[in-house]
Amino acid sequence: MKNNHFKKHKGFTLLELLVVIAVAAVLVTIVAFGLTGARESARDGRRRADLESIRGALEFYRSDCGRYPASVTFGNPLVGSGTPARCSSSNTYLRIVPADPVSGRNYIYSVNGSGTTYEICASLEAGGTTVSCGGNSTCGSGTCNYRVLSP
Repeated sequence: MKNNHFKKHKGFTLLELLVVIAVAAVLVTIVAFGLTGARESARDGRRRADLESIRGALEFYRSDCGRYPASVTFGNPLVGSGTPARCSSSNTYLRIVPADPVSGRNYIYSVNGSGTTYEICASLEAGGTTVSCGGNSTCGSGTCNYRVLSP
């Protein structure tokens, strides 16, 4: 008669399973932090591109209208003011003026009284030196630290 007391069992021990779970948790944590930085960097790149896109549209607007617009509404089109005639309200300079990709953060547009210069500010997630747009250094829930000026 054979002794079944030393019969081998197939499967993993509890200790082996805990080690695998711990290693997987560490890897997931590392990847999550790595992706967070990449997302922030991508959003900052988008902010820079948005402000350059707005800058281009503002230059076309000034070319037709003789001055920069008194205000810009982010999330809406940038259209002509109607004065002078070549600045027709049917002229669309930017189909949609981009807004900050993160809810609560805002782009700030400021123009001088004569409409000859402007500045647009944003809050980059990477940080940087605080800048002021029309006397305001708060870009929604973030501090303005990136600025585009009229040429």
